Amino acid sequence: MRTSFLAGLLVLLSNLAALAQQVSPQTNLTQPAAMQSLLQEQSALILKSSRKTIAPAIAAIADSGLPQAQAVLQAWQVKALWMRKSDGLFFRGEKLESKSYRLFDFDTGEAIGDAAKSDLKQIKPNSGVRALIATALVQFQLSDPDPSRRQEALLAIERAPAGALLAPLRASIPGETDPVLKARKTRIEQLLTIAYDTDETRRVATIQSLSGDLGLDVRATLNPLVSTQLRAFAGDIPAGLNVARRVEPGQDALSQDAAYDLLVAAKLAPARVSSDEIRTTLAAHIDGGRIGGVPLAQLSQEDARTRAYGALVAAKLAPALVSAEQITQSLNAHVFAEIYDEPAAAITSAASEALKSISTQVAIGQTVDLTLDALSLASIYFLAAIGLAITFGVMGVINMAHGEFIMMGAYTGYVVQQVIPNHTVSILVAVPLAFAVTFAAGVAMERLVIRWLYNRPLETLLATFGISIALQQLAKNIFGTQARPLTAPGWLDGAWIINDVVSISYIRIAIFMLALIFLAVFLFIMRRTRLGLETRAVTQNRAMAGSMGINPERVNMLTFGLGSGIAGIAGVAIGLFAKVTSELGSDYIVQSFMTVVVGGVGNIWGTLAGATMIGFFQKGVEWLNPSNTLAAQTYMIVFIIVFIQFRPRGIIALKGRAAGD
Repeated sequence: MRTSFLAGLLVLLSNLAALAQQVSPQTNLTQPAAMQSLLQEQSALILKSSRKTIAPAIAAIADSGLPQAQAVLQAWQVKALWMRKSDGLFFRGEKLESKSYRLFDFDTGEAIGDAAKSDLKQIKPNSGVRALIATALVQFQLSDPDPSRRQEALLAIERAPAGALLAPLRASIPGETDPVLKARKTRIEQLLTIAYDTDETRRVATIQSLSGDLGLDVRATLNPLVSTQLRAFAGDIPAGLNVARRVEPGQDALSQDAAYDLLVAAKLAPARVSSDEIRTTLAAHIDGGRIGGVPLAQLSQEDARTRAYGALVAAKLAPALVSAEQITQSLNAHVFAEIYDEPAAAITSAASEALKSISTQVAIGQTVDLTLDALSLASIYFLAAIGLAITFGVMGVINMAHGEFIMMGAYTGYVVQQVIPNHTVSILVAVPLAFAVTFAAGVAMERLVIRWLYNRPLETLLATFGISIALQQLAKNIFGTQARPLTAPGWLDGAWIINDVVSISYIRIAIFMLALIFLAVFLFIMRRTRLGLETRAVTQNRAMAGSMGINPERVNMLTFGLGSGIAGIAGVAIGLFAKVTSELGSDYIVQSFMTVVVGGVGNIWGTLAGATMIGFFQKGVEWLNPSNTLAAQTYMIVFIIVFIQFRPRGIIALKGRAAGD
């Protein structure tokens, strides 16, 4: 009996112990810890989760000082915050394979069990609430061990700067180990100091330290400090306002009408009645064929309408009219001034001086940037025209197919890239191959056509023009009408950015360097090689050169081939940034002829000067009228026509016997 009793008692105690273990988590949760208590206090706002009302709940969690605050906000942001319906407690939930979630307590970080989805309510913040949470998380993420989280925090500050973020950002800078992130933190701290710091001396010092910075973010931070509002005052301007300047109605771009409208908006003067309002009021008070005692038949006259409206005003049926004299009196009785939005005069003064300094440097930077663009365009024109400077300037052959040699060089580069996928190697192969292809084409053209037409410019022009059309059609038949890609090597991607104002792409720099190389090569060939000596001799006196043992036909063939080959290399360079089509050469043939003619026929230095002048003129016109690039082309042609009237031989004219020929 006693044994049975003891056995039963033992079983009962073991069951009670097991039951106590199952109930203990629930019992602990009935006495919520610090974070759970805070969540319960803000439960109503969290469950509503509205952007208009949620800010106090987020602030309470972020400013609680509890170590779990970051985990709660992060879970809430990613929709991992759940409320258990049975007791209203909040947990972080992780989805399991079945339709249930494992719940984790925020205070202890431990799993407290699993729950079915039907027993839980998910807290789903909308995009507006998530943005507020992201801002609140910044103070925690700034010192997060994960660099990506610190970077996200800085991005959040840049998107939504606030004065409350300045202190945690400033505190995180000394412990930052990543030099890139530290520099970024320092810059953002400077911008926030300018905008939100309560220490006026520190703000002024920071503004002065950034007065030479051309960054758009600096200007965007300084501009609100000098923004003003036009206000009207009855009497003297109240003390304590930061006055930018006083404004007189009728002067300083403030018309009297605008000034009076400002008084009306400030409820310092009665509103004027417009003509439309007068007509509407009169129409609304027609009584027995009369308005204010005035017959309707007379209302076609202005004075009759005025009398009728005056009668309505006397009867208090319409607002009174404001006379010109009353407007003048009201304007004279009030003071108008532009008031800074920033109340501290020292801040606005420092910001104004900084913006003036920045504006000056921006203007200088824009001039430098425009100069670089002009030099880049000039190098392109020079590169396209240097081959023509040989065939037209030296040989006197009007080659209308010069643009098609440029096109052939670009297509050669495209074909090479189809065979050699490495862009760097393909360009290195394409440059000499384009020279070889176009050199051979130029030699063939000179042997078959040009040599029969020397000293016959009109026939040469017509023949080469026909050849250009044939070459264009041949390119269309082979490659089609669609633009073909000629891709630059990866190391030419991007741009050399000097500051936020001045930059130039690496491709343009490469073309500029290539133009200088071509100039050096051309000068070397013409002055240091036998071909150059023979070419100059044949150009100056063909008969005398022949009597000295020089073969003029061979020289002409090689010279024409050299000019065509250089055009082919120019095509590879131009194709790196321009569309490669059969009409590519047509875009540069006119500029090439203008460059040679303006610079001076037969002089490579003249070609360089002509390309520079045309490039600078075109970029200058585009800067004055950026919305219409076609106008720049038109003005450029007009300018060249006028220029040739005064200097028909070009900028650098030939002298001596060659000039006479």
